Amino acid sequence: MPEFRIEGLSLAGKPVQGIINAETHKQAKARAEQMARDKKFKLSGVLPRTTYLYRVKKGADKPIDGEQKAFTKQEVDDALSKMGYRVVYVRKKLFDKVGAVPITEVVGFVRVSADLIKQKLPFNDMMSLLINDIENKTLRECLRDINQDLKQGKDSEKTFIKHEKELGKFAAHMLGLASKSGNMAEIYDSTAKFLERNAQFKKDLRSALIMPLVTLAILFLAVGYYVGYIFPATASMFVKFKIDLPPMTAFTLKLSDFILKNMFWIALAIGAPIVAGFRFLSTDRGRLLADQYMWKIPYMGSLLHKTSIEIFCRVFYSLYSGSGENIEVIKLAAEACGNTYMEKQIKTIAIPLMVDKGMGISEAFEACGVFTKTALARFHSGAETGNVKTVALQLAEYYEKETGYRMRNAIDMIQLVISMVIMVVLTALTLVSSETATIRPKAPGAHGMIQHVIPYHR
Repeated sequence: MPEFRIEGLSLAGKPVQGIINAETHKQAKARAEQMARDKKFKLSGVLPRTTYLYRVKKGADKPIDGEQKAFTKQEVDDALSKMGYRVVYVRKKLFDKVGAVPITEVVGFVRVSADLIKQKLPFNDMMSLLINDIENKTLRECLRDINQDLKQGKDSEKTFIKHEKELGKFAAHMLGLASKSGNMAEIYDSTAKFLERNAQFKKDLRSALIMPLVTLAILFLAVGYYVGYIFPATASMFVKFKIDLPPMTAFTLKLSDFILKNMFWIALAIGAPIVAGFRFLSTDRGRLLADQYMWKIPYMGSLLHKTSIEIFCRVFYSLYSGSGENIEVIKLAAEACGNTYMEKQIKTIAIPLMVDKGMGISEAFEACGVFTKTALARFHSGAETGNVKTVALQLAEYYEKETGYRMRNAIDMIQLVISMVIMVVLTALTLVSSETATIRPKAPGAHGMIQHVIPYHR
């Protein structure tokens, strides 16, 4: 998350400075103004921390180019001069947008970190090693910034959360907590496993749903092009010479005429609901309703539901300690589950029941209505025996195996159905083309000869 520096003057005329994080400059300014009212100082500026490009020289050596994050150009200039360099120029980087880090890069970083921590490598050495080795520029700069803040003694949780845009919300929270906990290796390992599992699930989901939909869309576009443009060019010859058409050819020609005459309305009827649907799904209410009702989709809904429970249980297991701080653990696990409806139910029903009414974990989970009977039974058993953490891991492992097996079956079934649809469509096109090839025009003048011959015999 971007950093901003607040500058102002106290009522006594002394300078006031502070650092805040915000998504945009507008948000930062609003927060700074609120802080100025609360702390009673006059706000004079809100400066974003941005990247500056520089070129320096030392003696007769070659110029050195580099970049440095700072709040002002003067800060960079002063820092370089103090190091004994002659500054050639310092200028603000034009495009300083933070690029997205591929999930595979984040997974790789967390997995390697977990392995190095297990080998007892000091955290500072591990970060230095990874910073020098990671190729993705955005992730490298992110880790360099984190390492710098940690060396300065800043709070580890806030330091990692500041970079949740690059690392992802879940990974940033988990790694920030890991630095404070006494089981860093276990939390890094659990985070890596979660990210690997989540990436694999998304890959399987794309294979099961997105790729087949794209294949069908391309197929029907090709069929539409054939019916709308290629076929009429051939069939129009027969119409021109008033040749009787076989039934399939006649139907296809009528369909082609209908498509060409109503192209705009057909495109509107197909495109408008899709655009409206995507716009609605981009809203908070749209995402909530989609996540609520997607569990009702035959077969795939059950898979998505159990996967959300698996992710919840895996995060819950990683952070649960059995102490009173576990309300925050449940909240974080709900945010990580990937389903906004499940997150809402846990936060608005389960957690208030536990905090305000002192209800047990299994009863609160049952009241929110998002856990399966199997999960509720296991949590109830764990609450009675005091093994809630172990039960959460068992559920995560169980649902991982079940959903993985069923997902492979679903992918195979969907691919079979898509293959059958393609076969049916291609067979229909082949039949129409074959029927068209059997059409034979009548010989010129044949009809007129018959008209003359018949009166003669009479």
